[in-house]
Amino acid sequence: MTRTLTATLALSTVLAAAAANAAPSTTDPAKVPAGDYVLDKRHASLTVRVVHMGFSHYTMRLNGLDASFTYDPANWRQTKATITVDPSSIDTHDPAFDRQITGYFEPDKYPTITFVTTGIEGGADGKGTMTGDLTFHGVTKPVTLDVTFDGAGHGVTPIGTRLGFSGTGRIKRSDFGLNSMILNQFTSDEVELAFEVEFEKK
Repeated sequence: MTRTLTATLALSTVLAAAAANAAPSTTDPAKVPAGDYVLDKRHASLTVRVVHMGFSHYTMRLNGLDASFTYDPANWRQTKATITVDPSSIDTHDPAFDRQITGYFEPDKYPTITFVTTGIEGGADGKGTMTGDLTFHGVTKPVTLDVTFDGAGHGVTPIGTRLGFSGTGRIKRSDFGLNSMILNQFTSDEVELAFEVEFEKK
């Protein structure tokens, strides 16, 4: 019994130390280690919300998300991130409804949604904006997202160097040729975007 308790306490201590080392150590972009970063798909989410007939802000998730960028802390505002989304990865927890919504996106004709950054603004507090070109349904438009850099952390843990970001944005689907059910106000033209992402240093 004593030996088991001792082992449990030792494991708890190790896990606590690992968590401390893994925690974000800075929200200052200028202090982030240089290198190539890739999305940790297990810790990434993109949700979209539309107003449904005025009754609710209906929320869906897009599961097919990927992203990468090369980071230089001396020129972090020039970071070029490329984000891709699979339009057929919509998830409403209803397979039949998933297929219906996916049909509007015409994924056979437009198999990828992309966002390529063109400018980043912010400060040492981690708050800022990210502007980029969004290509959706065959149309490319500039979009600005409100972004929070949740921090960078690195240490002796198995996860290595890791960055975290949160963000929100708004687009009009009519700008991208998706006009279905707008005139009868069945579904709103404006779409709210929200994402939570973590990146790992290669």
